Amino acid sequence: MTEKASSKAIRDLPQEDVPKAVSRRNFIKGVITSGVAVSSASYLFRASSLHGQQSAAGVGERLITLNVNGQQRRVDAMKQETLASTLRYKLGLTGTKLGCDRAECGSCTVLVDDIPYYSCSVLTHTVRGRKVVTIEGLASADGTLHPVQQGVIDEQGFQCAFCMPGFIMTTVGYLKTHPNPTRQELAQGISGNLCRCQDYDKILTAMMRGAENMRRSNLGSQESR
Repeated sequence: MTEKASSKAIRDLPQEDVPKAVSRRNFIKGVITSGVAVSSASYLFRASSLHGQQSAAGVGERLITLNVNGQQRRVDAMKQETLASTLRYKLGLTGTKLGCDRAECGSCTVLVDDIPYYSCSVLTHTVRGRKVVTIEGLASADGTLHPVQQGVIDEQGFQCAFCMPGFIMTTVGYLKTHPNPTRQELAQGISGNLCRCQDYDKILTAMMRGAENMRRSNLGSQESR
């Protein structure tokens, strides 16, 4: 969003909808942190509780509980707020990366009930009562890495690693239903994720190692029973 566009959005709003205490800086900050488009600015001003104009009932509607990484997290989320924004800016789970912010690159992928989703295109309110897992929730409580995470370490599978969380989460979700994929099958399974470094061969090798680690882990768990 450009400075010119932000200024125009504020000028075009009806004067009665713009609280006098709202500065242009605070408006831009609110747009960035909540993922709201400029076109919804008038709603933002009317519904915002920043200036004490929200009713108690309205605040109650925004306060929701999410199951994130096995914990119940209470969060204040706007109706149009995306899950990616909530995870990063409200819950501090910055392992979920924002790349394109339009469901194209896959950097923000998380698991919702074990299924990979682009969190930049999922509204936070729609995941109430569902199980959300981010990259921070994969490792065991004792710090042991998930088998797919370990596969990345084993193969040094990335360059800048910005896209790494998305690839890992997508792979973990895919392996839950396809535990023994061929290299071509896994390539197809994670094809919705993009790497700006164009290091796909190394990434795929790391994900295949992760799949192998998962099979060994599952086999070890079965033998120990």
